[in-house]
Amino acid sequence: TTGHNIANKSTEGYSRQRVELQTAEPIGLGNQRIGMGSKTAAVTRTNNSYLEKQIGKEQSSLGYYNGKSDAMNRVEQVYNEQANKGLNTFVTDFFNSFREFANNPESLAGRTQVKETAEFLTSDFKRVNNQLNEIRRDLDTQVSSNVDSVNQLTKEIAQLNDKIQLVTNQGGPGNDERDRRDLLIKQLGEKINIRWAEGEGGAVTVTAGNTAVLVAGSDAKTLEVRSTPGDGKKLEGSVSIFYKNNETSEPFDATKQFTGGAIGGLLDVRDNTITDLLDNVDKMAYSIATTVNEVHSRGFDAYNRQGNNFFDMPMEVRGASMGLKVNDAISRDPMRIAGARHANAPGDNTVANAIGQLQFEQVMPDKKTTVDEFYNSMVGEVGIQSR
Repeated sequence: TTGHNIANKSTEGYSRQRVELQTAEPIGLGNQRIGMGSKTAAVTRTNNSYLEKQIGKEQSSLGYYNGKSDAMNRVEQVYNEQANKGLNTFVTDFFNSFREFANNPESLAGRTQVKETAEFLTSDFKRVNNQLNEIRRDLDTQVSSNVDSVNQLTKEIAQLNDKIQLVTNQGGPGNDERDRRDLLIKQLGEKINIRWAEGEGGAVTVTAGNTAVLVAGSDAKTLEVRSTPGDGKKLEGSVSIFYKNNETSEPFDATKQFTGGAIGGLLDVRDNTITDLLDNVDKMAYSIATTVNEVHSRGFDAYNRQGNNFFDMPMEVRGASMGLKVNDAISRDPMRIAGARHANAPGDNTVANAIGQLQFEQVMPDKKTTVDEFYNSMVGEVGIQSR
């Protein structure tokens, strides 16, 4: 046993073993009984099962926060304006250009500047949307990879169950197999929220989430990853995790049960954080488009024409950040930008001024929040979740 302990001192998951002694049966000599010293009763592991369970729970929490933290660090970079211009800067530049245009409403250069800042703004809305969706797709890949790891771990745990039951039935302790199984259970807990219990014969039953029994005796269930339609906060095409509890039943979507471990952290960012951020950037784009168009359509352009929108209006809020674009007529000819409230009124900058001031008005859907306040709140929440 001492040699075994020394040989495995660097083996991950190994528990030091010790020999449990008991008094040897004495022998009789006439009317005397002579002691025979001690004998080996068992070779046991020096581990604490309660502590192992607590460590397992902490591993699941650690896996969750590590998975979420790594994903949130990527999300945070989408809004990082320290190195490059970001969405907030482009919004400010756009409204600034209208305020500058108002200083010289007859200027072609001022109108051209408005058109260019608007095109930069619509381009950055698309950048934010694309990058968030790219992260979402990458999280799907990571979820799939982690599910593959879960399936490998549960398969080996089931095999170890079989070995431990065999050794136990033969009167042995199966210490090395138990050490290996404990290690795998911890690794499994890093991937997904689980609970487990050991039954008669030494086999453990491992359950993920509320009802997904992953290991029972020598049987391991396989989780499947499938691309599915949108559902609530889960966006169209995102992967879901399916569980099949027996050979005759249909697999069911168990994704919402998996709230811990790395998989839980990744799903949280994908289905909550990124979905909310995409919704918010769409609301921002839609609100800017509707309020600017409302004012702009009442104004007159350099040709004394009234009624044209500044932006091509998105059909709905969802997807507005991708669909927002400058009106084709304005893209071709900036003189179609309206700056005046009245026709044939040289120097009239009423509409240009009004659009420039929209940045400071409560134009978001709740009618209580400015564009700047809405954006800062969104970025602030990203910062909090990234900690």
